[in-house]
Amino acid sequence: MTDTMDEQDTPEPLRALPSRMLSLVAMHADRLVSEGLAGADARKWHYAALVALRESGPVSQAQLSRRTGVYRSDMVSVINELAGRGFVERTPDPDDRRRNVITITSQGRRHLERLDKLIAELQDGLLAPLTQPERETLTGFLARLLAHHSRREAP
Repeated sequence: MTDTMDEQDTPEPLRALPSRMLSLVAMHADRLVSEGLAGADARKWHYAALVALRESGPVSQAQLSRRTGVYRSDMVSVINELAGRGFVERTPDPDDRRRNVITITSQGRRHLERLDKLIAELQDGLLAPLTQPERETLTGFLARLLAHHSRREAP
């Protein structure tokens, strides 16, 4: 597939497919957010981990993996990167020394505040052609679709 495509040249039956439109917008959104975060020396998984830690407080690596949807093996790398930059601390769990507890640091909170602003700007850019009520409606529709398909795919 090419990086650019002229929608005018795309056959109407393809242009009208909601699944195709969702896929193309999702690819664009992923690229937009990934590139925006890279400009701030961050990645999507960094943002996900920091948001989850801010919301829940200290958690095990396994819990953080479940809360963010990041594979456990990948979460180890994410935590290593964040810890190396002073954004999180990893300490042994006092109840189970085989497990680590991950905590966001004050430096990590400051970094996350900057990333929150960046993510908001990126979302604004992604949704630029929509009014605020349209954005809320779209978000609601996407949440419903996701909830529906998440229930169907659960074991």
